Amino acid sequence: MHTNEMMGGAVPRTGQQYSIRHGDYEAVVTELGAILRVLKYRGKDLLASFDPDGTVPCSNGNVLVPFPNRIEDGTYEFQGHTYTLPIDEHDRNTAIHGYGYRAYWRLQALTEDSVSLSWRVPDMGGYPFDVVVTVTYTLDDQGLTMTTRALNLGDEAAPWAFGIHPWLANGKQGVGDQIQKDNAPCTLSIPCRTHVVVDPDRLLPTGTEPVQGRTDLRQGPALGEDADFDDAWTDVERDDDGTCSAWFTRPDGIRIQLWGDETITSWQVCTGTGFEADMRPAGVAVEPMTAYANAFRTGRNLVILQPAAVYTTQVGYRAQEV
Repeated sequence: MHTNEMMGGAVPRTGQQYSIRHGDYEAVVTELGAILRVLKYRGKDLLASFDPDGTVPCSNGNVLVPFPNRIEDGTYEFQGHTYTLPIDEHDRNTAIHGYGYRAYWRLQALTEDSVSLSWRVPDMGGYPFDVVVTVTYTLDDQGLTMTTRALNLGDEAAPWAFGIHPWLANGKQGVGDQIQKDNAPCTLSIPCRTHVVVDPDRLLPTGTEPVQGRTDLRQGPALGEDADFDDAWTDVERDDDGTCSAWFTRPDGIRIQLWGDETITSWQVCTGTGFEADMRPAGVAVEPMTAYANAFRTGRNLVILQPAAVYTTQVGYRAQEV
């Protein structure tokens, strides 16, 4: 139930390792960032995992709060005030992926098949809002459900958006350019009608366009060796219950469904093409989000979290052998 994976007698750099299991599924969640570091189905990795005592590669598994993706120049206006966030992507002069991934989260509850952790946003100049985020991972016969709850404890409204950054495993253990080849036969379906156009240098949105050709992933094409995505999609197609799902199918017969509830408005895909070999996870990043890049500046799909209000998002994973 609880694994403190010791490294030479010390707690790993990603903190305590919370292990849960149910039926065909097992998972490990880290104290650092409440990251879902491991998810297995019948002993096979669904996520491209990483060393718990190493650097988290390419935002692997990060919970992206209080905003996913980039904020242009790290500045935004909200309800008559201008805020400046630290720049952490210097070559593009952006703030990226929020701040929850930097912190050790507090354990709230742990059972055989679920774990809950929470993080209270510190008093930051660029985000001085008193928000408490609680993440609960629960395993059952169907798979894993992640419930994220944001509570505004402050006296003023707070801007809010959510995303996650899992790298779905391609089923191989390749490194560097080999990963591109291992990804090639995998198929990926993204349930969106609209592709987000970005500035190629800063990867900030400049507009949208209907999906067509390489950007139309609704039918689940094979990625191919030329796949090179760090792209967002929106205008999602939903099932009757309001959820939307991405599907990733591997040559070994494992099909992964990553689903999101009605709060998910956008999806990001990153193939990691051209990334440094020692940092590139063996798979594809598929990221459900409540808002895509620059939402704090554009206001597009931005949640305004009123005092005492709670905003909840659910996403989850299911797997099957096909």
